[in-house]
Amino acid sequence: MMRRLAVVLLWCLPVRVMAQSLEDVRSVLAPLVETYGVSGMEGPVRDAVIRMLPDWARATTDTAGNLMVDVGQGDPLVVFVAHLDEIGFVISSIRDDGSLELTPRGGFFLSLFEAQPALVHTGTGSIPGVFLPRDSTGASPRRTPLPFRADVGATSRAGADAMGIRVGQTLTMPKAFVPLAGTRATGRSFDDRVGCAALILALRRLNPGRLHHRVIFVWSVREETGLEGARVVADALGLAPARVHAVDTFVSSDSPLEIKTFADVPLGSGAVARAVDNSSVTPPALVDSLYGVASSRGIALRIGTTNGGNDGSAFASWGVPDVPMAWPLRYAHSPAEVIDLEDVRALAHLIQAVAEDW
Repeated sequence: MMRRLAVVLLWCLPVRVMAQSLEDVRSVLAPLVETYGVSGMEGPVRDAVIRMLPDWARATTDTAGNLMVDVGQGDPLVVFVAHLDEIGFVISSIRDDGSLELTPRGGFFLSLFEAQPALVHTGTGSIPGVFLPRDSTGASPRRTPLPFRADVGATSRAGADAMGIRVGQTLTMPKAFVPLAGTRATGRSFDDRVGCAALILALRRLNPGRLHHRVIFVWSVREETGLEGARVVADALGLAPARVHAVDTFVSSDSPLEIKTFADVPLGSGAVARAVDNSSVTPPALVDSLYGVASSRGIALRIGTTNGGNDGSAFASWGVPDVPMAWPLRYAHSPAEVIDLEDVRALAHLIQAVAEDW
């Protein structure tokens, strides 16, 4: 199988001129990127998605907080899932000196956030602060990491309380969608706001009358903390789905310091079939079928392997095949992720094609 994948990685389909403009892509993606939603606090992102859905789409929210649009009738049932949440921190305690002790939500390098601006999300507004740098000389001989903290300017616990700061609130770093040269852009939380945007863009182009079976679009919660929202959906649907398509990042080695022998999918080369990762292996026949759908519509598609997991693997205990679809991303889980809008457009068109033709 690995030899097969290595060969397929060399294939790339030509990009056909598509009706959906890059401005359409940017107009959906930018507001999502600039909305905050650490795992467990995805409400603002969910509300933003609802506002951008086509008029015909009827969205529902389950008890876990997952957002869903159910369209079409009949078998097979196909599920698409992208996650609403982003990495960040939760306040675990407030010290006597007013500083905030933090626990990360999701996996990332804490050093990327040290000595950087911070925002405390209170539910009614955001309070600015600073992530404190850690003194490496204070670590124990066993190199136990020191507590990660933030400073909002308070000098006492009572002072922080008076500002409206409470244990359990979340923190992130300020962020913005920033266009770069050509069709590139940088920002934070492209993982997985690109996936969320791609589902919206696909629904906007989707003709419900072309569907020959039932399709459920899911925007899941708490992916970064263990696929929690996706597990709720998977257990609710049980054996019903014929397959699930997780729509998430392809962590690419297309960056200056990476070795190119693994996950080398250049930005700007289109969508990616995430055939093997740490959580799932897509059956080769389904990879071939996905490639066939892309080929029939002239959609650029690469096939590759990468690290990380995806929401689709939450369906594995029910025997539902996972066929993840992705886009290449540089500098994943950092404050300066980089994407190419052409890849986002290709991904949205692939989702539409899969829903209508497969």
